[in-house]
Amino acid sequence: MDIPAPNHSAIGLRIGILVARFNAEVTSGLLRGAVDALLEAGVQRNDISIHATAGAVELPLGCDLLITQTQPHAVIALGAVIRGETEHYEHVSRLAAEGLMNVMLRRQVPVAFGVLTCATDALALARSRNDSHNKGREAALAALELANLARAPRNLP
Repeated sequence: MDIPAPNHSAIGLRIGILVARFNAEVTSGLLRGAVDALLEAGVQRNDISIHATAGAVELPLGCDLLITQTQPHAVIALGAVIRGETEHYEHVSRLAAEGLMNVMLRRQVPVAFGVLTCATDALALARSRNDSHNKGREAALAALELANLARAPRNLP
């Protein structure tokens, strides 16, 4: 049995994007990749709502507020946590990941995890370049796939 192909149809979808300003050189690249992927898939520009927050730790509450206030079909959370000289990296990465998962499960709205957790600035920049490997782009496609799955629960086994 083959794994089904992803459904990246964008017809009628409203997508929210929440992007962290911390490490803006990286997150602006992720944002560009996400928006480009959504537009290429056919999401209408006025159906994409973009908001910002200070950093990755604030993404879960921001996504929760975005869901309750704008009722999107999916949300894309974008951020970049880069390892430094302290344990702060581990705490921020864990809080962001667990918080976003909790929001998604509690609200039953897809929240795509576009938060980079990289050891160096160079690795983060490489994943936010304007190319097909951009992790913002990948998060946007994951959001579309989950939004379509959520719209058609009768197709679940």
